[in-house]
Amino acid sequence: MKWFTAVFVLTLAGFGFWLDGRGDVSNLAAWQEIAMPGELSDAHDFLENQCSACHSPIAGVEAVNCIVCHANDRDLLERQPTSFHASISECASCHVEHQHGAPVAVAMNHDQLARIGLNQLEAQDGGVGSQNVAWLLQWVQETDLAGARLESQSAVTPLEGALDCYSCHQNDDRHQKFFGEECSECHSTAMWSIAEFRHPSAASRDCAQCHQAPPSHYMQHFKMISMKVAGVHTARVDQCFLCHQTTAWTDIRRVGIYKHH
Repeated sequence: MKWFTAVFVLTLAGFGFWLDGRGDVSNLAAWQEIAMPGELSDAHDFLENQCSACHSPIAGVEAVNCIVCHANDRDLLERQPTSFHASISECASCHVEHQHGAPVAVAMNHDQLARIGLNQLEAQDGGVGSQNVAWLLQWVQETDLAGARLESQSAVTPLEGALDCYSCHQNDDRHQKFFGEECSECHSTAMWSIAEFRHPSAASRDCAQCHQAPPSHYMQHFKMISMKVAGVHTARVDQCFLCHQTTAWTDIRRVGIYKHH
């Protein structure tokens, strides 16, 4: 045991001299640099070597430290997809820093988001559905189903099933509400794309039911450029099938891949 203590003391002393050529172990910036687990995101790189801006002694990262800077972030709180942040009391569950310079420090965890929301509802005295909330949390905990997939709803976990996907993602709805608001019936939380999706027949003429033409098609560009390139001189904007292939929007009939934007 004595030899271990001696080695530790010598190592610490050597470490002190490494921190500062004069052996000044009180060099706070040097200690912070050694303890730094990785680079901050681009948005927070101005806080380098200012650990106390986010970390509290013993407690670690606390939401109050985040709120000091972000409470008046109107771009965040007034946008429909991100307005829910106004009532979130946890930040570190989804926002993970020190990821070696990633532009945005976000590791979206829908299960954790659901837990936060359900706990808030349960805490509300006399809140609507508070008994159902408590039951759901207890059920998930007792059956250890957090992270598992529901048999009848394989795209989401039980906790994710408590979320209203459309309330956050309606601005991303490319179906123009034709498919309803139950995103999880087709989509998973891992990615928007669906491996099982099969496009309707290339012979279909109902493209406009799902696809909206770009703004340029409602201007002279459509008649002056698009129709001439495709060799179609009497097409309407909603007759996508006359010019486009289903392989890609840029795959023009009788022309091939063509990009003119």
